[in-house]
Amino acid sequence: MATASSCFRHDAVRRIARALAIASIALVGLLGAAAPAAAQYPDRPVTLIVPYAPGGATDISARLMARYLTKSLGQSIIVENKAGAGTIIGAQYVAHSPRDGYTLLLSSGTTFTINPAIHKTLSYDPVKDFEPVAVVARTGLILLANPKVPVDDVKSFLAYVKDPAHKDTPYGTFGSGTTANFVGAAFAAAAGIHLTQIPYSGSAPAMTDLISGQIPFSVDTVAAALPQLKAGKVKAIAVSSPHRSVFLPDVPTFAEQGYPQVAMDTWLMAVVPRGTPAQAEAKLEKAFADFTNDPEARKAMLAQGMEPGFEDSKQGQALIAKELPQMRELAQRAHITAD
Repeated sequence: MATASSCFRHDAVRRIARALAIASIALVGLLGAAAPAAAQYPDRPVTLIVPYAPGGATDISARLMARYLTKSLGQSIIVENKAGAGTIIGAQYVAHSPRDGYTLLLSSGTTFTINPAIHKTLSYDPVKDFEPVAVVARTGLILLANPKVPVDDVKSFLAYVKDPAHKDTPYGTFGSGTTANFVGAAFAAAAGIHLTQIPYSGSAPAMTDLISGQIPFSVDTVAAALPQLKAGKVKAIAVSSPHRSVFLPDVPTFAEQGYPQVAMDTWLMAVVPRGTPAQAEAKLEKAFADFTNDPEARKAMLAQGMEPGFEDSKQGQALIAKELPQMRELAQRAHITAD
């Protein structure tokens, strides 16, 4: 039979063990709570995925941003091109990447509002899979003409295409299902005309055929068209953005020429996989804001034909929410599909 003193000793041991266990749990909790605050993001290089081939406007812009973000974040920003399938390959890669803030996507509206409008099934969801970090730049699209074609504005363009001799007038784009295709379709629908899209595998071949006269018209980005416009090799009919381009202040918009339905530009947005820690998102958002406010960075972006301008995460979400149903409606009305 246990004595009173032995029971006392056992109780004391149990009390001490319990106290030590509670203290241990509390210490683990304190360390766990302190860990996120102690871990400084980023503590290793960050990868910026560009879903286009090297050398294009998005790729050049990304490499410019990488230099500035490296300074701002104190870690290397590695630009990696994952081109193909109309940005789907790169977007899918980032959507399925770890949600730790070390993999970003820099892409255009093609990824977030056009692909979902023209594909019945898609390997990523632009809303559920991504968290916008910042919109960093925009550029308008422009209706161009070969200099020998007797068209100088929307009015003369409509007279030209309505002439029976020019039935089913062709126009080039840098790809079917792209923003250029959507601008052409939106204008044709608004004006009640029929245009035949000639999709090319990029801006360069479309521009080559426009300059040589193989096609009379094309739709391209202002950034891509600017050098040829300055050289007088093509001429501008109208820009699709809601306001005149800072690069082409003398070229009126479609809206100014009677077609407010054609108000579309293309933009660059940085996103991370949804579920990325808020601390990482906040640091990235600030870094992109600093980039767009830096005078030298702005100058370099303008030299690429891109209009720099910062829009935060919430504004990015609102942009997708606004444009996605518009693109779906236009794709359905104009029978634009990738499937």
